[in-house]
Amino acid sequence: MRELLYGRNAVRECLRAGRRKVYQVLLAEGVRESGIVAEIMDAARARGVALRRVERRKLDGLGEVNHQGVAAEAEGYPYTDLEVMLRVAEERGELPLLLLLDCLQDPQNFGALLRTAEAVGVHGIIIPKRRAVAVTPAVVNASAGAVEHLFIARVTNLVQAMERLKAADVWVAGLEDVPEAQLYHRADLNIPLALVVGSEGEGMRRLVRERCDFLIRLPMRGRISSLNASVAGSIALYEIWRQRVQDGRDR
Repeated sequence: MRELLYGRNAVRECLRAGRRKVYQVLLAEGVRESGIVAEIMDAARARGVALRRVERRKLDGLGEVNHQGVAAEAEGYPYTDLEVMLRVAEERGELPLLLLLDCLQDPQNFGALLRTAEAVGVHGIIIPKRRAVAVTPAVVNASAGAVEHLFIARVTNLVQAMERLKAADVWVAGLEDVPEAQLYHRADLNIPLALVVGSEGEGMRRLVRERCDFLIRLPMRGRISSLNASVAGSIALYEIWRQRVQDGRDR
C-alpha cells in the first residue's frame, strides 16, 4: 500500500532512514532548492528516487495540512515486533526502554510523543491494532519524521504484550494519576522498563492498569486535573533518561 508523506522534515527523515521504499519526491513549483529542500534532493538522488516538480495545487489537494511544498510517495510504514526491540537494546548494551500506548487516538499527541521517544533513545513502541491511531502521514508529520527511525509494533492484545515483556525481565510501569501511584521522580526507573501511557481523557484500560508492576504519577499543583498525554508521557520519558544518565548507564 502506498501513501503520500508530506512536510519537509517528514520526507527528509524518511529518505535518511531508508526503511521504506520511496517511489518519488514531489516538489511544488517555486520551492527554493536550499536548506532542508536541498538535503531532500540530495538524499533522493543518492537513493535513485525520482524528483518531480508539480503545481502547488496538487499538494494543496492533500487537504488542510502544512506540506511546505514537499511530499513523497512511499510504501506503508514498516511495523516490526517486540523481539526486534529487545534485541536492539541488547546490541546497544543498554537497559531496555519501551513505550506502550493504550489506545492513543490523536495523531498530534502520538506524533509528539514519538518525537520525544526518539530523542531519549526508546528502543521501541507498542500500540494496539484496534481503537488506536496507526502510523499515518499525519503522524509522520507531527513527529517531524522521528517515527522513521523508531521501531513500532502493532499488537492484537496489549496485555499479552505486557506479559511477554515481563517474561523477558522487563518491568512495566503505568503512568496514571491515582492515589496508589508513586511520584515519578521518586520511583526507581533505572531498570529494564516499559512505560505505559493511556488514552486521552480515559487513561489506561482497567486490565492494562492491573497488569502493570507499579504505577507512577506526575504532581499537579494547578487547577486542572491532568496533562496532555504526550506532555505527561514526555516528562516521564525524560525522567527515565535522567536517572540513567545520572547512573552512568547512558549519556
